[in-house]
Amino acid sequence: MAKFFTPAQINEFKECFSLYDKKQKGKIEAGDLITVMRSLGTSPTFSEIDRHLQVHKIAKQGELDFSTFLTMMHRQMQQEDPKTEILEALKMADKQNKGYIQAAELRAKLTKLGEKLTNKEVDDLFKEANVKSNGTVNYEEFTRMMTLPPVDY
Repeated sequence: MAKFFTPAQINEFKECFSLYDKKQKGKIEAGDLITVMRSLGTSPTFSEIDRHLQVHKIAKQGELDFSTFLTMMHRQMQQEDPKTEILEALKMADKQNKGYIQAAELRAKLTKLGEKLTNKEVDDLFKEANVKSNGTVNYEEFTRMMTLPPVDY
């Protein structure tokens, strides 16, 4: 599994995993799995956690080692695709299926739904993506730009 993650990711995962290794035996309790995974940026549901445990034949009261945890993280990260999720959400706002939505409508959604952004955050986002506040947004291009990896200086 280590081949799917960068050394930095593995170190981050190991550090977080270790915080929940209460007995210092290189294992965490299955009940802590959802907390560990969520604190590392994934969003598994309880049923997804149950499925991960079933695949590895681990009881809900059982324990798992770091290697098994890495496998579960890999599977979870593969099934969570933020680009697709964002694109699907924006497509729902495109009633006529033209490939774009009004910038004002996108602003309203970003400031009023889900994890609400401030107007300043939306302004910064629009500036980064070259969106004019009175124009339209090609949501496929917008999503592509917003999900690019951050520049590493």
